[in-house]
Amino acid sequence: MNQLIKDIKACTVCSAKMSVECRPVVSFKAESKILIIGQAPGIKVYNSGKPWDDKSGENLRRWMGIDEQTFYDPSNIGIVPMGFCYPGKGKSGDLPPRKECAPLWHEAILSSLKNVQLTLLIGSYAQQYYLPDSKKKSLTETVRTFEDYLPKFITLPHPSPRNNIWMAKNPWFQAEVLPRLQSLVHMALSK
Repeated sequence: MNQLIKDIKACTVCSAKMSVECRPVVSFKAESKILIIGQAPGIKVYNSGKPWDDKSGENLRRWMGIDEQTFYDPSNIGIVPMGFCYPGKGKSGDLPPRKECAPLWHEAILSSLKNVQLTLLIGSYAQQYYLPDSKKKSLTETVRTFEDYLPKFITLPHPSPRNNIWMAKNPWFQAEVLPRLQSLVHMALSK
């Protein structure tokens, strides 16, 4: 496990295509109980090297109903994005996650995680990759039908403050999905 993490942290497979230095950001242990698969680190996370170290992370921890200490303990929470490095800035936000990371590393990571009780698929990139035949036509529909993917996965939108409009248009998310998410998180952490 330690060697796998060292190999990931040293990865430069896509360095020629990056606008910044490769700096993979992942966090997991063999005993991780919950796995978070999101998009890719933003610039703040790229600079700090600490996953979800931004407003999106604050929202995600609130959604999950856990504190920072619990969240950043890799025995509790494994964090494995679709793209491990900051992909750079696009016209309307960050670029999509690099496509090299998931096929190169995810299988080895997932096969080393023996205790995962729940996987959070955050955003359309994770949902497209892990639910290629069962995701719905839109992220909203995929999140709305989150029960279809349980007990292995729970589908969530990205917790970015940029999604506040989506949250306002979809009040069922806070009313139905978040209480269930918090219950599942607490059950997984108690095992």
